[in-house]
Amino acid sequence: MSHQDLYRIRDFVPDFDAISAEFTTRSQALTASANVLSDIRYGDRAREVMDIVLPNNVKAGAPLHVFVHGGYWRSGEKENYRLVAEPIVAAGAVAAIIEYDLMPQSRLDLLVDQVRRAVLWLQSNAGRFGADPLRITVSGHSAGAHLSSFLAACGPDEQNRPSLPAIRGLLLVSGIYDLSGIPGSFLRDEARMTEAEAASWSPLTSRQLPCPSRIIAVGADETEPFHSQAASLQSRLTMAGEPAQLLTLQGLNHMNVVLDLADPQGQLGQRMMDLISSN
Repeated sequence: MSHQDLYRIRDFVPDFDAISAEFTTRSQALTASANVLSDIRYGDRAREVMDIVLPNNVKAGAPLHVFVHGGYWRSGEKENYRLVAEPIVAAGAVAAIIEYDLMPQSRLDLLVDQVRRAVLWLQSNAGRFGADPLRITVSGHSAGAHLSSFLAACGPDEQNRPSLPAIRGLLLVSGIYDLSGIPGSFLRDEARMTEAEAASWSPLTSRQLPCPSRIIAVGADETEPFHSQAASLQSRLTMAGEPAQLLTLQGLNHMNVVLDLADPQGQLGQRMMDLISSN
C-alpha cells in the first residue's frame, strides 16, 4: 500500500458511515436542546457564516471557543458538527462553529483566509454574545486542524505577516501538517490541490508564531502520516521554544476522535474543557 493511500480514512475505519451518521444525529439533538444562533455572517461569500451556541445563563466575559471542522478541504457542513459544542457550553463558554468554502471550487489560500477572518470577526464581535475577546481558544479536526494552525502561523509564501487574532490556545486534532502527499493522493480529483498549494500551506514548512498553548492530538488508531506529522510539528514548536504538547489518544481513530472531543466525559472533551477554563 502506498503512503498516500494512508490518507483514505474510509479504508481504515470500518464503521466510517455509522460514525458520520452519529455526527449528524448528535448535532441535531444538540440543536434541539441548546440556544443556537444559525448562519451568523462574517463575510460576503455564501459560506462565510458560522453557528454560535450559547451556554445557559451566559455570563458576561465568558470564554469563547471556536471549532473548525474537517472534510479534507472538500466536504463538511458546520450543522453536522454542532455536537462539538456540548463540552464547550458545559465549560460555560460560547461556542462558534465556523464554515468555509470547499475545494476544488475554491483554492486553499481562500480557505486559510476565511478561517482567519472568521476568528478576527469573532474577536471584534465577541461582546455581542457575552464573550470576552481576550479569552479565545480554537480547536480543529483533520483539515480543520490544518486550517486552524494558520491562526498562529505564516505560510512560506506570505511576504507580510497577515492580520491574525489573539488566541489563547490551539487544540489541533488529527491534523495534516505536511501537504506534499495530498495532490497525488485519492483526493487528486476531489480537492485538486496543486503542488504549489501544498508547498505554500504546509504547517511544517511555515513560520510558527507564538501562542500561549498548543495541544497536538492524534488517535492511537490513526494511520502513520497523522502520527509522524503530529510528532514533527510538536518537535518543531518545542525546538523553537513554543509550548506544545503531543497527546496520543488510546482507542481512537480519525473519526471517533470527534465523538470523544464532543463528549464532556471524553479524554479529548475534558482536555478541551480544561483549555477553555484555564484561559
